[in-house]
Amino acid sequence: MTDTTDGGAAAQAQNAGAVPGMSILAQYIKDLSFENPNAPRSLQQGDQPKLDISVNVTAQPMGDGQFEVVLALNAKAERPGLLMFNVELIYGGYFRITGVPEEHLHPFVMIECPRMLFPFARQILGDATRNGGFPPLMLDPIDFAQLYRQNMTAQEPANKAN
Repeated sequence: MTDTTDGGAAAQAQNAGAVPGMSILAQYIKDLSFENPNAPRSLQQGDQPKLDISVNVTAQPMGDGQFEVVLALNAKAERPGLLMFNVELIYGGYFRITGVPEEHLHPFVMIECPRMLFPFARQILGDATRNGGFPPLMLDPIDFAQLYRQNMTAQEPANKAN
């Protein structure tokens, strides 16, 4: 049976205040670079290019539960002896985080915030490569939780050395 007294309503209101929340206050391109140095030769049909993609996430506290989170994506396509394109996007978001316990704040910011930014950054990269004369580069979804775990594991030996 549900408690319908004022005490039950107060407890529900208090629990509702503890629910983790995120607001995206702003999203923006910090840097966008597209290089196609070998056009029009790079646009000719040929072997399938080798595609190298790198992803990096950084975050900076801005005070009062607000964070700037930056998603850096770099994609380079090459054929033997020929750079086809190199595209770099640094895409930022300004977030307000509420109701997240301090011990969970770092993973929350480094996983959930870039997860919200990624679809927009992916679209920008797709548009840039298409406008550069290539098929749109549509990155596969990124598992930011796995990326976070990898980064934390890589930092453990450095932390132990200090």
